[in-house]
Amino acid sequence: MPNYAIFLDRDGTINEDPGYLGDSNKVVLLPGAGEGLSLLKKRCNLKLIVISNQSGIARGILTDEMVKNINNKINELLQKFNVQIDDFYYCPYHPEFSSEEECRCRKPSTKLIKEAAKDHNIDLSKSYFIGDMVTDIECGKNAGLKTILVKTGNGKKSLDVLKMQNNLPSFVAQNLLDSFNFIQNDFLGVS
Repeated sequence: MPNYAIFLDRDGTINEDPGYLGDSNKVVLLPGAGEGLSLLKKRCNLKLIVISNQSGIARGILTDEMVKNINNKINELLQKFNVQIDDFYYCPYHPEFSSEEECRCRKPSTKLIKEAAKDHNIDLSKSYFIGDMVTDIECGKNAGLKTILVKTGNGKKSLDVLKMQNNLPSFVAQNLLDSFNFIQNDFLGVS
C-alpha cells in the first residue's frame, strides 16, 4: 500500500532561518511548527519528508555534519510534540561552486522528491509540498503536488513574486499549523 507525504522545506518553514544555519544550539522552531506537524502525522497519517537546498556546503560555510546535526536537533525539538521528520533530503550544491550535473538536485528540481518517493513508497498524486520560497512552490508543482506557501520565513516576499508570475500555490497559510487545516480538509474531506 502506498504512503502519502508532506514534503517540506526546512529553514523558514519548520525553523527560523538566520541564513546558513550551522550551530545546532541556534535551532528555533517557528510558532505552530511542532503542533502542525504533530497534527499532520496523527490525524492524516502522512509521512513528513524535508527537501532542502543547503548551498552553504558548496560555499564552504557549512559541512555535511553540521547540516545533519541541525536535522537531528529539529527532530529532538519536535519530540515534545510527539512527532518526528521521517527523513531529510538536501542538495549541498550551488551553480556558482558546483557543476551543472551536481546541481540537478537543487529545488525547483524534483530529483530529491522522486528519490524520497522511491525510498518511502510515496504516491505523489495525494501528497503536498509546503515551503516559504518560490522554488518550493515550483518544486512541488513540477512534481505534481498540491502546494502550500507559508507566510513564515520568506513567505510574504515569495507570495508577491508568485502573484506577479501568476503562479499561485494551492493554498497560502500563516504557518504549519494553519497548513494542517487546509490539508485535513483536502486530504480527509473534513471541514
